[in-house]
Amino acid sequence: MKKLLLFLAVVLLIPTMAFAQNNKKNGKKEVSPFIEGKQKVRKSDYDSIWKFTTFEAKKIYFCDFDYSQIPTLVEFRHPDWGNFTPVMNYLTTVSRSPMRICAIFAVNPNVQDESLRAGLVEEGRTQALDALKSYQAWATEKEMKNKLQLSVAQVDYRYWQGTDYFTKEQTDDQLIHVGLLLYFGTKKINLFPSAAEGAKSFKDVRFFPNDATVVESWEPMLDSLATYLVENERLEVMLRGYSDNTGTDAYNKGLSRQRAVEIKKKLVARGVPDFRIEIEAKGSDDPIGDNNTYEGRIANNRVAIIIQ
Repeated sequence: MKKLLLFLAVVLLIPTMAFAQNNKKNGKKEVSPFIEGKQKVRKSDYDSIWKFTTFEAKKIYFCDFDYSQIPTLVEFRHPDWGNFTPVMNYLTTVSRSPMRICAIFAVNPNVQDESLRAGLVEEGRTQALDALKSYQAWATEKEMKNKLQLSVAQVDYRYWQGTDYFTKEQTDDQLIHVGLLLYFGTKKINLFPSAAEGAKSFKDVRFFPNDATVVESWEPMLDSLATYLVENERLEVMLRGYSDNTGTDAYNKGLSRQRAVEIKKKLVARGVPDFRIEIEAKGSDDPIGDNNTYEGRIANNRVAIIIQ
């Protein structure tokens, strides 16, 4: 009797499971790629943007240009496009189509009133689309050969910013003009390459064990590093301090930090702005030498110079 009941239960359950799986496949909801499933929005909210980008791609193809400025800018004979200038230069020198542009907006997470949020969403969509259409009309007037595919997306500002939402000062604006996502055709082109691409590399600064004193022989290299940073204002530097494994983790972490601080002082004294220098303490992590030998410990007691 028990076997019969178990058999009937399995027979009845299998079609139910199959239906659930098929229903899941057929009724799969489209999710905004910007937030990796953390916020669901309708396809109409972002049109075709999901077809040509991902959440991570926004770092490559994202420009924080305030698209609401476009209607005013196109009235000037020679508009100042700010950090959107690389796109304009590309449009005027290279014939490639289409260029896909998506204006991204967000409603401030602090706005709790649902009716107010709904009104802001509608305003955001209309404003963004009008701005893009004014750009399209201007591009046509200038006889740019590239076709433009326009779309608008609303994103959750918290997910868009990630940890920056908690560490950086936030705007009080109820409607936030996040920026633009774009690239050309089916071949993705990075119009906003990192300033550090092709940057000059510098050797690690070495230290004696249990010491944070910068040896005088490193001064010429620091002169060269400081000069390079001063001449290249877009670049920043990460000073990543390390130590060998002698001592406690807390001691090694503090020693590695102090070494990075000493290098930072040297660079600031040579005219490099403080805000362009970041330090990180790694302690005895990531050894590049054998800590059982003196030479290996010397190799591990270092500050890595990372241009970024």
